[in-house]
Amino acid sequence: MAAPPEVTTKNLTGKYVMNKTLSDDSDDILKLQGVSWFKRRAISMFTLTLVVKHYTDEGSLEHIDIEQTLSGGISGTNEERTLDWEERNQNNDVFGAVIGQSKRAKVGEVDDEFLKSGWTEDAVEDGLILAVARSDTEKSGMEWTAEQTWGFEVLNDERRYARHVKFTSSNKKDGPIFKHLYYDYIGPS
Repeated sequence: MAAPPEVTTKNLTGKYVMNKTLSDDSDDILKLQGVSWFKRRAISMFTLTLVVKHYTDEGSLEHIDIEQTLSGGISGTNEERTLDWEERNQNNDVFGAVIGQSKRAKVGEVDDEFLKSGWTEDAVEDGLILAVARSDTEKSGMEWTAEQTWGFEVLNDERRYARHVKFTSSNKKDGPIFKHLYYDYIGPS
């Protein structure tokens, strides 16, 4: 289902379901992140739902909290992002020890062409959400970085919430992996 025009990068609050038909398969990224075959298989079989709460706190800091659920009501990893570009450590059930940071970014602030192209006019005007996560190599023994931009794209004549992912890993010597993830808007959360 298409996202309505009032849902923008300035207010992502709502409920979204990953559209596996439109999204790129991300098994190769999960493998390079050290996710076991069993977990990757389980992830591929389930449908991911995001319940997003987007708000500004009393100190004027913008937050995006995302509750992830897999089909059947199985709890997934929750994302709590503060858009201040401060590094935060997290121990993630799927990815292990991770260091992340997030901010609102104008397209011109984004270096990679893949991450900054294809967005709707409102996403470009309001700014994309730039989220970077990398392995905490000292704790995980892994070395990878996932750069994401979030916004809206028009795909098959429908406005959709999308994420562009650029993934690099010390275990992949021939360059980064690029993926598109698309979500169906289900309604308010």
